[in-house]
Parts: sequence; structure tokens; C-alpha cells
Amino acid sequence: MSIFVLMAGGTGGHLFPAMALAQELRRRGHQVQLMTDERVTHYGDRFPAREVYVIPSATPSIRNPVKLVQAGIKICFGIFIAFKQLRKSNADAAIGFGGYPVFPPFVAAKLAGVPGILHEQNAVLGRANKALARFADVLALSFEQTRFANDFSIEKVVTGNPVRDRVRDTAKGIVYQPVKAGQPFRLLVFGGSQGARAFGDLVPPALAALPETLRRQLRVTQQCRPEDLERVTEAYRAAKISVELSTFFDDLPERMADSHLVLCRSGASTVAELAVLGRPAILVPLPGALDADQKNNAAFLEEAGGGWLVEQATVSPQSLAKRLEELIENPQALSAAADKAKALGQPQAVERLADLAEKVAAKK
Repeated sequence: MSIFVLMAGGTGGHLFPAMALAQELRRRGHQVQLMTDERVTHYGDRFPAREVYVIPSATPSIRNPVKLVQAGIKICFGIFIAFKQLRKSNADAAIGFGGYPVFPPFVAAKLAGVPGILHEQNAVLGRANKALARFADVLALSFEQTRFANDFSIEKVVTGNPVRDRVRDTAKGIVYQPVKAGQPFRLLVFGGSQGARAFGDLVPPALAALPETLRRQLRVTQQCRPEDLERVTEAYRAAKISVELSTFFDDLPERMADSHLVLCRSGASTVAELAVLGRPAILVPLPGALDADQKNNAAFLEEAGGGWLVEQATVSPQSLAKRLEELIENPQALSAAADKAKALGQPQAVERLADLAEKVAAKK
């Protein structure tokens, strides 16, 4: 048995692949610990780790010298805390999944002599991983072509982006069923807190602009912010569209599998899960990201024919309505996109990453 310390920022995009790896490592008889930030409270009770440690961290900002110094002090304190815990746990390997909360524990692992793997979920190497690459033994990639990865001379292994057991179990044996004339068309809309706000403003008027026959056919499931629930509910009621709204869906993989079309952000975990499940999607990347990671993820799926990239800055309810009408009335196009998305899926990514983790741990 080996002891693996997984390190991930406390968002689903980082925690979900870490969770998938934890599930696989535990199946193989290993012990798993997690180092993350305080946001883990949203997921921590479901994370399959023997111990969960919240490590102090901060995102440095060069624009504000005072905040930069404060962040530096907090990061140094986080390194100290993580170093003590790593020495105490006698860890065999550390696997980091990106985000600035990974910085203190991953640097601490290097100082403690614990070999480390950095996993990049996106099609572009993130800023935190670029800063940490010099401390890593291996860089694990989700995409064959990952921007900035070749800037570093360390070993690189393409493993794919692990998806949780729940996603893999849902994907087994399912086949995309194109909608037939007169049958309900199931549209799923989600995007995290920032996506929920934008989609709450954009999607209801777009669907309201569809012809009445299509509006009657729709069965919409949409994530919505608590403060927007009443407003969005009223918009759908006025348009006479059947909708289920919620601030959070804990059965999202099953809902994705049950959908004819998904409208969502293009975070790495979302794109990986869409591919494993084989579901066509309209992808609206989070705007303003310095690394343009979500745009690169969406472009990868679009170029393969598995989805459609739509920029938030240029989309309007009218243009979205036109795109939706074209797709709803062309089930063959949706079915073809589902097949092409499925062809990109890597359900065995978690096994490849676990194999790599065991290989690195054996070196210690």
C-alpha cells in the first residue's frame, strides 16, 4: 500500500478529476489524503479521502503591492503547514490538479522529497501549473496538444482527464436517442455560479423567441442562482415552456445522459464528461479568462464535430434562438455530434493516471 496526497483547488473542475483518481487508488488498496482550500466544504463530505487538510493559500496579484505581500505571507505559511503534514504522513507521491491552492502543498512536497505529478485538465497549461512545473517530476496531460506544455523539459504523459465513477457508470450501455417528431425535446442548461447568471439572462428570452410548436416540445432543465429563481420562473411561465429550475443538481451526470442537447460552460471536467457520455453541446466559454482555457476546450470539441462554440460577448437571445431552432429541427445533426463527442471520450483516463501515480510512488 502506498500513501498518495492529492492536491486540488476547491472547485468542481479541479476536485472532480482528483475525486476520480481517489476512487481508483482506493480500489487498488492505497491510502488517499486530500490537501485543498476552504471551498472543499461544498464537496468534502463526498471526497473519498482518509483525511482532508485545508491548507492556507492565496492568489498573488502584482497590481496591489500590499495584497501581494499578504498573499506571499499566506502562501509561505501554507507551505509550512503542508510540509509538516507531509512529513508526518510519510507520503509516497503527490498529485496536483491545478489552481493556486495547490501551490503551497506542491512546493512543500518538493521540499519534503515527495515525488510529484502535475495534472493539467485543460487544453492550455494554467498559470498555477506553469509556476509549479519546475517542482514536478511528471506532467500529466488531458490533451495531446496542450499549449505551453512543451515549454518545460520534464517528462510528459497524456493520460486524459479522469471522470468520476458516477459518470462512467452512467455512460455504460447508453446510446444517444435522437428526438422524434412530436416527442419532448430535453434541453439541459448549467454553468456554475457565473454561468447560471449569464444563462438566466440569455436562455429564457432565446427560448421564448422560438416558434410555438417548438416551445411546446421543450422540456428544459436549468441551473439558476437563488436570487434569479423568481425572475427566470416567470419568464418561462410567460413563454409557456415546461421547465425545472434548481440552484444545484446533484444528479447532473444522469441529467446530461438524458438530454438531447446541453448548453453549458466549457470547463475541463464538463467537456470530459460530455465526451464520455457522448452528448452534443452548445459551449459558451467563461469570458475574460487570461489563459482562455475554456475557449480552447470548447474549440477542441467543436473541431472534432462534437459541439458548437458560442462566444458570450457576441451571442444574443435572437442568435441563440436561431441556432437552437436549427438544431432542434435537425436531430440527425445532433445525433452525429453525439457520436463524435463519444469518440473523444476517455473513460479509461483514471486508470492511466493511477498507473502513472503508482509508477512515480515506486521510485521513492
